[in-house]
Amino acid sequence: MILPVYIYGQPVLRKVAEDITPDYPDLSGLIANMWETLAESEGIGLAAPQVGYSIRLSVIDLDPISEDFPEYKGYRQVFINPHIVEYDDSKTASSEEGCLSLPAIHEKVVRPTRIRVKWQDEEFNQHDEWIEGYLARVMQHEFDHLDGKMFVDRISPLRKQLIKSKLKALLLGRYRCGYRTKPVRR
Repeated sequence: MILPVYIYGQPVLRKVAEDITPDYPDLSGLIANMWETLAESEGIGLAAPQVGYSIRLSVIDLDPISEDFPEYKGYRQVFINPHIVEYDDSKTASSEEGCLSLPAIHEKVVRPTRIRVKWQDEEFNQHDEWIEGYLARVMQHEFDHLDGKMFVDRISPLRKQLIKSKLKALLLGRYRCGYRTKPVRR
């Protein structure tokens, strides 16, 4: 089932999400719905708060960008209870980011190119890995959602001022996108 993507201004997007246990109700169904929603919206990552669930769950599918990043051909991963435990700040990179919860807004964001992440997979097996490159950027973006943050929180005050009218339009429900959404009701 395709779920609506919650748009900027929805309170769930600003909450710190909770860790879950294997007995979380219909977790496999929620994961399947998140994959379907991600595919329908043509994104590469989706965090549970973006579909209204304040839990630490994210799905990432980098196969759509494998033409530019062949190393990610077939890469699809579920992340349960992910936490970034260390940032290697010795090297950062600036790259444009967009977000399904912020339709039509794209800004350059500076992030470390290497991070250490702990998470569980769909079988709740533990993982603890250093991640580099574009995947590290996508993980930071998605896991920010689990901490109540969005990429616009990481841009300069000047850039944020320059997109203020676009953010206000999202709050007022004035946007267009090709996927199902849940705007803020005022």
